[in-house]
Amino acid sequence: MVCEKNHQDLKDLMDLLPTDQGGVGRHKCAACAYEAGYEAGYNLDGSLRIDTVLSSLEESQAGAQRHKSPHAAFALGYYNGVCERTKVDNQ
Repeated sequence: MVCEKNHQDLKDLMDLLPTDQGGVGRHKCAACAYEAGYEAGYNLDGSLRIDTVLSSLEESQAGAQRHKSPHAAFALGYYNGVCERTKVDNQ
């Protein structure tokens, strides 16, 4: 399936990611990968399988996420989720 979500709010984050046009993540939606990583990080999920995450993502050739690394997107999302969770827990 093709991702039809509006990820315009993630454009600036997508601009930070490296280009990746090969391998298992080819044409996968990097914005959805970021969102999945953020959720996992926020929930402090320690049992991650990036291959499972990538295989569940829809494809995307649109917008700022075009040809962006879903691996890097997931990692950035995870990091930002953990940071947000830690900020919330420490307040």
